[in-house]
Amino acid sequence: MKVIMVCSGILAMVLTTVVQAATPVGLPAVPVPKNNPQSPDKIKLGEKLFLDKRFSADGTVSCSTCHDPARAFTDSPLKVSEGIKKLTGTRNAPTVVNAAYMEKQFWDGREPDLEGQSAGPFINPVEMGLKNHEPILQIVRSDPEYQKLFKKVFKASGKQITMKHVQQAIASFERTVISGNSPFDRFYFTGDKSALNEKEQRGLQVFLGQGRCVSCHTISQTHALFTDSRFHNLGVGFDRINKDVKELANAYQAARKKGIDVDVEVLTNKNTSELGRFAVSTQLRDLGGFKTPTLRNVAVTGPYMHDGSMETLRDVVVFYNNGGRVKESDPFFDFQSGGIRPLDLSDDQIDDLVAFLEALTSPEHKK
Repeated sequence: MKVIMVCSGILAMVLTTVVQAATPVGLPAVPVPKNNPQSPDKIKLGEKLFLDKRFSADGTVSCSTCHDPARAFTDSPLKVSEGIKKLTGTRNAPTVVNAAYMEKQFWDGREPDLEGQSAGPFINPVEMGLKNHEPILQIVRSDPEYQKLFKKVFKASGKQITMKHVQQAIASFERTVISGNSPFDRFYFTGDKSALNEKEQRGLQVFLGQGRCVSCHTISQTHALFTDSRFHNLGVGFDRINKDVKELANAYQAARKKGIDVDVEVLTNKNTSELGRFAVSTQLRDLGGFKTPTLRNVAVTGPYMHDGSMETLRDVVVFYNNGGRVKESDPFFDFQSGGIRPLDLSDDQIDDLVAFLEALTSPEHKK
């Protein structure tokens, strides 16, 4: 049995028995790991886990709190996410939509897959705040509905149910949260020339040409993920720490050797957060690097950048047009990605590019 899953703003899901799972226009087939195959019952279980607030220390936060289906699976318009007791972290919540295609998870890529990603927020002190995963296991091992589902999906009951099962179920659900079929997709991949208006078509040309956006927000001949899955230092936030970055990097490397929790550190310490990919790799080349986010549904998932510091899409485009924040006179300019240079776009071109970005919104997320 195969599954067709199409995400919508209210978590509507369509199940059917077909030979192969369908994907929206503009997307490739969803990659599914061999050790965690999809099934309707596993997806149902994963959705239930995703929505359950009992898995937080005070019973107020679920996965869907920061990844709200009604907000394209983000917590827009918050700059950074709020966890238990309204505690705030350091980073803007990335969308779950199309996260199934990401080669690494989180802004700094500290988890390789959705299974690994799903476990972290439960025990982060500024997210769901549990001291360990044991309370989750106590609930799923005793709740009658969970017992039934875990037995059906994993043939496990009681203490046989593990966090690995919980993580696999959540990841299976998240792999169904995919979204394409935007006006751009219909224009570019189906040849519907009426799908984009003239302004949006001009914006596409800026995106592909002078704006150089496609260098990182990639488009192929058959699909568009709008990310190169790489990490880049844009100078966002880095301008605040760049004068002390050597000292910060050395102190962090020493702390890593002593076994600090990277997941906790990057979400509770603003300076550590700005180290970006370096916090995971400890390689100097990765200082201040953050993963290229997808641009799909970007018009409804603001504010923008890893720290939510830019309110509007126009703010983002103007930032790139100006060549970022870190300047050549800065001693750590070399850490800024080479592609961040002034674009010399006119005001009209900026408007056109913003219009094109708005045309990347899928119908189910259109406001």
